[in-house]
Order: sequence, then C-alpha cells, then structure tokens
Amino acid sequence: MRDAEGFAPERVQLRVARQHRLAPVLLLAALLAIGAAIAVPRGFEAGHLFAIEDDPAAIADRALDQSFNSTVATREIEAALAAKDSDLAQSFVDLAAERKVAVDQALIDKTKAAVAEDATATHAAQSFAYGLVTGEPDDMAGFAGTALGDLFVFGDIRDAVREGSRLATGQEADELILGLACVGLAITAGTYATMGATAPVRVGLTVAKVARKTERLSAGMIARVSRMLRGVVDGPALRRAASSFSITEPQVAARAARDAVKLERAGGLLDLGRDIGRVQGKAGTRAALDGLKIAESPAEMARVAKLAEKSGSRTRAILKTAGRGAIALSLATFNLTSWMVSALFTLLMFVASLKSMTERGARRYFRWRKRRRMDREAAATFPA
Repeated sequence: MRDAEGFAPERVQLRVARQHRLAPVLLLAALLAIGAAIAVPRGFEAGHLFAIEDDPAAIADRALDQSFNSTVATREIEAALAAKDSDLAQSFVDLAAERKVAVDQALIDKTKAAVAEDATATHAAQSFAYGLVTGEPDDMAGFAGTALGDLFVFGDIRDAVREGSRLATGQEADELILGLACVGLAITAGTYATMGATAPVRVGLTVAKVARKTERLSAGMIARVSRMLRGVVDGPALRRAASSFSITEPQVAARAARDAVKLERAGGLLDLGRDIGRVQGKAGTRAALDGLKIAESPAEMARVAKLAEKSGSRTRAILKTAGRGAIALSLATFNLTSWMVSALFTLLMFVASLKSMTERGARRYFRWRKRRRMDREAAATFPA
C-alpha cells in the first residue's frame, strides 16, 4: 500500500521518526554549549580590547596586570642597579608604588642612593661635557649637553661634516644621521625665529640621532625615517656640497645643509620629532630611546608619547616589562575580530540548536498526547 504521495506508510513513519529524533540535536547543543563557554568570554575580552585600543595607558595596565608583581619588580630593580642604570631602577620603584606592589625597603633606599650619586655636580658636569662633545649621552645631564650643542648648531655641524666628508671621499657614511643633522640645521633657524616654539621638534630630532648612533633605533623606524628623509633632503645637491664641508668653516656646511632641505615636505618628520620630544619631556631621554627601540613606525611612537604623558617616570619600567604589548595592540586586531566573530557565531548556533530541540520535543509530546487520546477512545469503543 502507498499513500497519496507514493510512499509506503512504513517508510513515512520511519522518515517522521528520524525527523523528530532528539539525540543528535541534544549532542549538537551540548557541543555548542562547550564552544560558547570558551568563545564567548574571549569575545567579550576582545570587545573590551577594542574599546581601549586608542588608550595606550589602559593597554599597558592590562599587560601589567598579567606580568608585573613583587618578584618581577625586585628582579628588575636589582638588574638596573647592577647595570648602573639608576633611572630605570627608580622607574620600577615608582611603578611598584603606583600599583601597590611590595618592594623591600632596603632596595628602595639603595635606589635612592644611586640616584643621588648620579645627580652629584661632578658626575653631572662630566656627563654634560661628554654629551656636548660626542653627541652620545648616557643620562639627562649628557643629553642636556647634546641638545645644547645641537641648538647652537655645533652638534649638527659636527655630524654633518663627519658624515658628509665620508660621503665625499667614498667612505661608508650614515646618511640617516647626515639627513637628520641637515634637517636639524634648517629647523634651528626656525627655533630662534619662533622663540622656541619648535624646540620639542628640535629635541626630538636630537634624540633620534642619538638613538641611531647608539643602535637603539628599531629596524622599522630606520626604514620609515630614511624614506621620509629622501622626500625632504635633496640627496644629489647634498652630495655635491658634501665635499666643501669643513669643521673650520661651519657656516659653509650650515648653508649647504639648509639649502638641501625642503622643510615644506617635512610634515611627517616634524610630527615624529614632536612626539619624541613629548616622551623626552615627560619621561626622560632614556624613555624616549627605549620607545624608539620598540616602536616600528611614527604612529607607534605617537602611542608611546600618549603613554608617557599619563605615566611619566614609570614609562621606562612599563616599556621594559610590557614591551610592544603596551603599544602594539593594533597588530592583534585580526585575532580579536576572529574571537568576536567566533563567539557570535557559536552563540547563534547554540540558540538555533535550542530552538530545534524545543520544536522536536514539542512535536514528540503532542504526538504522545494524541496517541494517548486515541488509545483511550479505542478502549472506550471496544472494551474487549
């Protein structure tokens, strides 16, 4: 026998029974519930990270929550003192105090003594002179000497003459330092004209030169700055003028350098110098150098500047502990997006499986009630 659609009644019943099975739907719902328990919290966390993506201080706080404790603070302070870096040791002391992390009082006193020793007049004078002459400072006093030398064009002329002479004689020259020195010479005149309004840019370019000399400029930043300089400095004109550079005639070198620089094209480079100057002003020279070592682009240096404005003296300790995790959240955007999409998809599938399970359960219940009613009617009609 076949029904109106051409199917045998037994096959129709088998097909209906398969459609109403609960076991597969229950298994799928259980698996989706497990997936949702894993993905949904990660999705909420990813959403929170998107909310703080433009706040480096909040990103740094989250990174420190996971990696900074009393053991780390003690280890880093001891390592900084052993390396004669009292500035970094004090930065960790300040960070520990701000986050209420316990540090042995004897270690704090030792740090204060080291800071006081580095601040003595003799040490400061020596550092100032060393920074003024070499342009490679080790501390704030040394950087003050380097910045003063650049502000009075001595430092930029020294660097331009040295690298320009090497370029003119066919030796290996550092064209990045040469370009920064030339831009510095062009900006210095503007610094005088604007009564110091461009001083942060001037300071920032000095820090960038120091970072290059001491190999603390990241590979990505080297590539970006070199590309900027190619658009700002007339390379062929500078190479032709380099043969006339002489330390005994600084005005010639200064004039040639200024003529080779097109400041109207230097917007990006000036913004970078301004951001570096902001870090130096808020957190110190070494914090700016640490930032240049971590940042791979001017945009990331701007994030370091935001962090320094909120964290001040704690910036070095944060960068040392969190590294790029304090500024490079944007690199994880794909992972964050995938977690959010996975959480949403898993949650929707789980709700869909619950809907399907409810519908099948309701059908089974109504069919069971219908069979019960039919059985009772049959029993009342045919008692035997």
